[in-house]
Amino acid sequence: MDQRLVQEINRLHAEICGGLSDPKRITILYALAERSKNVMELAEVLALPQPTISRHLKILRERGMVVPERRGANIIYALGDKRIIRALDLLRQVLNDNLAHNARLVELTAK
Repeated sequence: MDQRLVQEINRLHAEICGGLSDPKRITILYALAERSKNVMELAEVLALPQPTISRHLKILRERGMVVPERRGANIIYALGDKRIIRALDLLRQVLNDNLAHNARLVELTAK
């Protein structure tokens, strides 16, 4: 494969991962997996200030992870691709396995 293409794919991949690099953004994505919401609904559900939610939504929107839809005076946000939740769930399974492995190591060293 062309090295420039590989570099571009890796850059885009890193951009997506960067969108997931903040726990608040992951929480927003899971909240939107339940149903589409506006900024104020997200702020209420997540107990975060509206400007914080807006800042994180901008980053998620730039990466295509959420999509805005204007409904009258409101902008409603939805997941850009539901597969992102499957990817997050898969990462959580990896995290769970790593934590279980580390717990076993602690048990072995405590003996």
